[in-house]
Amino acid sequence: MARRHLPPTRALAGVLAGGLAAWLLAGCTSDSPPRTAATVSSAPARPAPAGTDAPGPGPTGTAAPAPPGIPVRDATAPAPTPAPAPVRLAVPSQDIDMAVVPVGVEDDGSMQIPADADEAGWYRYGPAPGDDEGNALLAAHVDSRQTGIGPFAALRDVEVGADVRVTTADGTTHEYRVTRVEKIAKDQAPLDLWFARTGPPLLRLVTCGGAWHADVGHYADNVVVTAEPTGG
Repeated sequence: MARRHLPPTRALAGVLAGGLAAWLLAGCTSDSPPRTAATVSSAPARPAPAGTDAPGPGPTGTAAPAPPGIPVRDATAPAPTPAPAPVRLAVPSQDIDMAVVPVGVEDDGSMQIPADADEAGWYRYGPAPGDDEGNALLAAHVDSRQTGIGPFAALRDVEVGADVRVTTADGTTHEYRVTRVEKIAKDQAPLDLWFARTGPPLLRLVTCGGAWHADVGHYADNVVVTAEPTGG
């Protein structure tokens, strides 16, 4: 059966503020070719903690020698191993089972969003599922011209307590339980909360919802599902 198509709209828009990725989700329907987000500043994908400082330069501009008998060692801390990228998302209560791909930014600074509404994009410049802290964010279009209505159209019907499963590239399945389902007006989106890099590890699933505003070409709201890890 042919899928129903929703009106086209602008893609997700984004800004980088306060040192963390913060997206203003301006629309979730993909055109062909897909339109991408508003400009974001580039940032290191997963910043490594600064290493221990080596001895500084002496008065002559050269490094101060180590005291006799003490071996000199490289003081730079090794970079942490990045968490495996998510590759699959499932919300069994709503029959959501979809591929996940990492997304970054275009050459012009705009955020990449999968044109296929059957794929979710994981913002690879933020935390990943399985990280010890921060919000892992997955977003997808509600609809696309190529594939019609996407799985994330069902996010609005997810109930608190529902199970969410994210499989990462190493084969690990990270299990979550939904703690909140919200419909939030776009101009009231708490971006610093959604894109926190610190704090408890959470999963955020984001798409669009609410009324379609044809005059401005996007939906009125964002639908946001928040889930916490269950330890599975």
